[in-house]
Amino acid sequence: MDYRRKKKLTFFTIGLIFLLSGIEYAVILPTIWRYLQILGAPPYFLGLSLSAFSLSGLLAGPFFGQLSDRTRTTKNIILFANLFEVVGNFMYFMNFDKWLLLSSRLVAGIGTGAGASIFGYLTRSTAPEDRSTVFAAVMACRQAGLLIGPACNIFLRLCNFQLGPFVVNKFTAPGLFMCLLWILLQLVVLLMYWDLPPENSGSCITRDVDDVEEDREKEPLVGAEEPSESYGTVSPGPSEPVPNGSLPHSSPPSSHSELPSRSNPFRNFSASREFLREEVVVLLTAQFITLFNQTTLETMVTPLTQKYFNFGELENSVMYFACGVEVIAGFFLVRWLSPRVGDRAVLAVGLIVGNISCVWCLIFLTNPQGGFQWQLTEFIIGVFLQVLGLPFVAVAQVSLFSKVTAEKTQGFSQGIRRSVGGLATILGPLWAGGLTENLYVMLGVMMVLLMLLTIMMVFSYNRLVEPSIAQNADRSEVSG
Repeated sequence: MDYRRKKKLTFFTIGLIFLLSGIEYAVILPTIWRYLQILGAPPYFLGLSLSAFSLSGLLAGPFFGQLSDRTRTTKNIILFANLFEVVGNFMYFMNFDKWLLLSSRLVAGIGTGAGASIFGYLTRSTAPEDRSTVFAAVMACRQAGLLIGPACNIFLRLCNFQLGPFVVNKFTAPGLFMCLLWILLQLVVLLMYWDLPPENSGSCITRDVDDVEEDREKEPLVGAEEPSESYGTVSPGPSEPVPNGSLPHSSPPSSHSELPSRSNPFRNFSASREFLREEVVVLLTAQFITLFNQTTLETMVTPLTQKYFNFGELENSVMYFACGVEVIAGFFLVRWLSPRVGDRAVLAVGLIVGNISCVWCLIFLTNPQGGFQWQLTEFIIGVFLQVLGLPFVAVAQVSLFSKVTAEKTQGFSQGIRRSVGGLATILGPLWAGGLTENLYVMLGVMMVLLMLLTIMMVFSYNRLVEPSIAQNADRSEVSG
């Protein structure tokens, strides 16, 4: 099988992984609250269960990312991480008590840590100009899963039978369903995923080593042009005869001696030097604020629709479906737009839309005026604007982050980025859950955060490019 076909199948498998992660979220979320009530769990267990999933993923991401950087492989990491998804979802299906359910989400969340390795692989295997296109497609796969998930619940809610000692009903069936899907995915990864080097990189490395060997063969056995620099402080004097007539042994520098330093990408790595740079701080802030606002919105919307419009499960499902379609369309728009205008321009567009949506929501949603139809129109416009800006910010900050951080430690860097996002998905629902009756404070904080991010982006706009481009721009300014 040729390289390009293997690469297409590998990317297809990556798309399936993110598709399943979206399906899992959409299948588990609608029923977990009622499931916990049946198990006699107090209300705060819902927040604990959702946060446990994000917490374990937050901790596992940097570990899996660093492992992929050291080994330069992702296939085995994905297979290992998916085992946690299989076990965690089977624990969710077992239906014993609330603590087992909480533990099941904690275990399954570890599997999401493989995402850091995958983003590291995508960074290494794609050209910088194509990166935003690939990332947009991958993120769209997860959104497609969020659309498919509710459709799966249509038949899962009809389950009502016994499977050995286990009861299969509409609450436990999602766990069994996802367990089987992750097992099938293991087979797909085994058969259709390859740890491919970047195109032509293998031949380049081989060619470099061969050139070094060839140059070494052409060198004379004895040469006085370059003195030995073994100690560097004392220059060797003129050569003296050796009693036995033989020359002292001196091993020539070997290209293979450099391989250990290449195989350890963290040899000269400094976390403070890598992550405390201005542009990296801006992008990590964008990751946190985007996901914080998104999860806050997701938590706020359902109580809001129930309060003002008396929406039930069907109406909310239709609303989430429409939002999912909008997000997918947004990702494809970003995929088309990024190569033409650049990532930082896409990020700026997303932030502008986000600020407009927050202003709209502060004006019209905190104290709705008018009749039912006018209030519903205000709500739809506010949600539409909020959702519209998400793909622009999400894709642009991921793509830019992959370009301003070192490629050799990309897995670990992506793990840090996803951990920052995981922290946001923990804090967002907690923030919104306690302020559903005080929308001024909730939306006001979202607005302040977006304005802060926008100001940071404006001041750092010239640095939100690939390092080589930024350095060339700095040099031209100095010479001018």
